Amino acid sequence: MFRAYYKISSLECLSTHILPAQVNIFRFSTIARSSASSKLCEARNAPSTETSGPSTILKEQKPENLKITVEKCPWMQSPYLDDGNVLSKYKKLSKFRLTSLVVITTMGGYAMAPAAFDLTTFVMCTLGTGLVSAAANSINQYHEVPFDSQMSRTKNRVLVTGQITPLKAVGFAFVSATSGLCLLYFGVNGLTAALGAGNLFLYTSIYTPMKRMSIGNTWVGSIVGAIPPLMGWAGCTGSLDAGAMILAGILYAWQFPHFNALSWNLRPDYSRAGYRMMAVTNPGLCRRTALRYAFAICGLSLVAPLADVTNYWFALETLPLNAYFCYLAYKFNSKSDSGSSRKLFRFSLIHLPALMLLFLANKKNWYFNDTVEEKHVKSDDSYVSRLSTSPSGSLENVIPLKVTVGSS
Repeated sequence: MFRAYYKISSLECLSTHILPAQVNIFRFSTIARSSASSKLCEARNAPSTETSGPSTILKEQKPENLKITVEKCPWMQSPYLDDGNVLSKYKKLSKFRLTSLVVITTMGGYAMAPAAFDLTTFVMCTLGTGLVSAAANSINQYHEVPFDSQMSRTKNRVLVTGQITPLKAVGFAFVSATSGLCLLYFGVNGLTAALGAGNLFLYTSIYTPMKRMSIGNTWVGSIVGAIPPLMGWAGCTGSLDAGAMILAGILYAWQFPHFNALSWNLRPDYSRAGYRMMAVTNPGLCRRTALRYAFAICGLSLVAPLADVTNYWFALETLPLNAYFCYLAYKFNSKSDSGSSRKLFRFSLIHLPALMLLFLANKKNWYFNDTVEEKHVKSDDSYVSRLSTSPSGSLENVIPLKVTVGSS
């Protein structure tokens, strides 16, 4: 980890019962803790000289004139003895759990879209989104190394402890971002790739530096979390409609109760690292915002059937789930302590997967293929009637028939 160490140039101890000794404390990092301890022991056991007796020191310098000069040393990297597996290190660098949540919301957006399911596109969209998310998390950790070292929750990250060098982290991010965007562009469509590139820029270049500037970073971060379901929807349909906005709105609103409850118990860490979070700078706004967006989730769930995204059973089935979520947010707002915030945070981890499953179970229309019994294609002022399926014994299979076009 990175810590600021100090060098004490002079330290004199006076006592009438023990021999005084002048101890020089050398600058040391955690790498040299054992050697520093041995040097301190030698200094304590060293015999005193004739010129450094108690009477001499008392005559030359009074106790009130004793001064300790402090010199601030540069940041130094702490060792991490457990090498571990290389794959596990890069999993930590990519924040595997957070990336998995992003991928799950993308898969949910793809499954909820009103279009046929295509396995190839689904796999490409999932892998591409996961790689872009891993790249964004790597760049985020690269920028926040000095600040992560001051927080108990993040002080053991792989870049802070030196398990992965900054150059390797940047290289991993570049390869992941390039591979992910190529998969999205060539394997899915341009709209999905554009959403992925925009989200990568928003997370690394706007949200990350904004965390130390303004509490508005929470709103920007919520936009980042709402884009993955849009990527899944666009990957399936190639466009975005009202249903996609409702799904993204629920993801956007969910992040406020989730993160505000999490940050409430981490206020000392955020304050020490200099992050401008609502829980630190404006605790009242933090509590009220969590409650407001919990009610917003309930409202969006009621609107979903009206937009033909789900059936009306969805509004009824999600009502108890959202009502309890609002109740916990209300308790957090009225009595904000570690217990109420922890309950809200833990239930938020259950609330989102349950809500997504109910979305999927109550989807309005399922599309397994693109064929229908009869399609009508309009071309200018004429119509061409085309049969998609024909009896196997029909003469149309062996005798070419002339298609007649009748003008209306």
